[in-house]
Amino acid sequence: MKGYSGKIIRVDLGTREVRIEEPLRLWYEKYLGGKGLGYRYLLQDVDAKVDPLGPDNEIIFMNGPFAGTIVPTSSRLAVLTKSPATGTILVSLVGGGVAAELKYAGYDGIIICGRAASPVYLYVSNHKVAIEKADALWGKGIHETEGWLREKYKPEVKSLTIGPGGENEVLYACITVDSYHQAGRGGAGAVMGSKNLKAIVVQGSTGVQIGSDMKSFLDYILDIRKRDVLTEAHLWTDLTGTPGTVDASQEIGVLPTRNYQDGQYEKVAGINSDAVKMKLKRTRACATCPLGCGRFTQAKDGSLVEGPEYETLGLAGSNCDVDDMDTLIRFNKLCDDLGLDTISTGGVLAFAMEATEKGIYDFGIRFGEGEKMLDYVKRIAGRQDVGNLLAAGVKRAAAAVGGQDIAMEVKGLEFPAFDPRGSYGMALAYATSDRGACHQRAFAIEEDAFGSMDPFTFVNKAEVVKRQQDYNSAKDSLIICDFWRPSPETLAEIYTKVTGWPMTAKELKICGERIWNMGQMFNQGAGFSRKDDYLPPRVLHDPLLNGPAAHKTFKVDEFTASLSELYGMRGWDESGKVQTEKLKQLGMDDGIAGGESEL
Repeated sequence: MKGYSGKIIRVDLGTREVRIEEPLRLWYEKYLGGKGLGYRYLLQDVDAKVDPLGPDNEIIFMNGPFAGTIVPTSSRLAVLTKSPATGTILVSLVGGGVAAELKYAGYDGIIICGRAASPVYLYVSNHKVAIEKADALWGKGIHETEGWLREKYKPEVKSLTIGPGGENEVLYACITVDSYHQAGRGGAGAVMGSKNLKAIVVQGSTGVQIGSDMKSFLDYILDIRKRDVLTEAHLWTDLTGTPGTVDASQEIGVLPTRNYQDGQYEKVAGINSDAVKMKLKRTRACATCPLGCGRFTQAKDGSLVEGPEYETLGLAGSNCDVDDMDTLIRFNKLCDDLGLDTISTGGVLAFAMEATEKGIYDFGIRFGEGEKMLDYVKRIAGRQDVGNLLAAGVKRAAAAVGGQDIAMEVKGLEFPAFDPRGSYGMALAYATSDRGACHQRAFAIEEDAFGSMDPFTFVNKAEVVKRQQDYNSAKDSLIICDFWRPSPETLAEIYTKVTGWPMTAKELKICGERIWNMGQMFNQGAGFSRKDDYLPPRVLHDPLLNGPAAHKTFKVDEFTASLSELYGMRGWDESGKVQTEKLKQLGMDDGIAGGESEL
């Protein structure tokens, strides 16, 4: 096989059994790798009704066929499981060097189930897969843990690590690679914590074989970089990085402000890209990536972090009414070290602030209390006093104390930093995302509020959302970074050159649709249906106060019709159920559809 290693590690932490298996070539062809291959294993192995924090849930780590090659922006790993935050299927992508290192060690993925009797970490190399004791690491932060692992092995070792947030099963705990890269959304870190798995350490020493002559492939990739990556459309990554989105979102009125009560922030100058530049120390890019979007900033107290990214600036900044960049840098570093997703943490704190101010429940924190916000991050990670309630996320906190009308979530996942009242495309994308409110499954705002389409109508938005969901499913299986969006034709061409297996753009699109339908099928098995493709009351009933969307009434009937339109395009029934005929059209009647299993 070319591009792929053809081997998967299986680990049962309860029995301490480790074995190596070889997936069918057909699975690689149908599901590509990354998200697709991981989804296929979850459908095969895991009862969709399983307790996400129980021993029978799996956590899966999959690279793609491009990992370890010179394909631009391909240094990413897919982390898959059933989400403890939402109960849905979950994939979260993370950058850094671990995806390539796993390929260099000779593997396309790791599948882990069971629960260790005491804290452990998994060591993986070309010659050894071992479960090691991690008692000395339990309770330590990400940075100290990574330092310990580098000292034990060698500085170049790559690892996936959880912090105290994951150990204490905070439902939005993340997994960290290379100190500053997070598999952030949906609580994969809590799943690792529930298994007493502190880290996975990877050391590889071999290369990756590809299906093309190396000289011609190098020339081809250099040409791709010049004509398709290092272009004007991507210059923002080097000039401002994601903080440049703050001013763009402010302009179109979608910047979350005080728990999404508004879409423009009067103190935006304190959190935009210019404010970040004042704290900038250096930039960097992931391996194989010519786009240097990473930004290291430093606060007055010496705190150094790669960030804050746009989502952190929006959710912990304007959404919590904190415009002090030093505080946001410290917030970012603290979340990184404790192992918490900054998006959900910011959303939870903003909810607590508004609930306190409106007398719904006294969480003891109000908008603008930046220093107190840092203390609450520690309380959440340690599940201490009120932090224990907030560690469950906005949906569960609101169910416990009230305030459902101000809880900004879908399926239990807190909103990203784009208010959908200013982009109806994003409203449909959030509602239908397979893991809850998410801007990475379909970034429809780039075609309406940031593009040329009318943002205040659902006309043609179902087509946009479906197309992007399918495309991103294929891209997240190969795996390519969100900041480079090559055409399906280019992706198929690269796949053919890397693997030696002919692929057309049409076939790639079918792969993406197939993979999206697998996620829907898992969620169906978990009990999800149309009732769960909702938007929170604030979006439906409370107009924004400022910006282009000010005082506009959200068109609920149009949303409902657009949802039905999207289901129809997908070949689902009105409840969102995947139909057998659609599975046959996509070549999925192979055990997924209840037919004879491929295994």
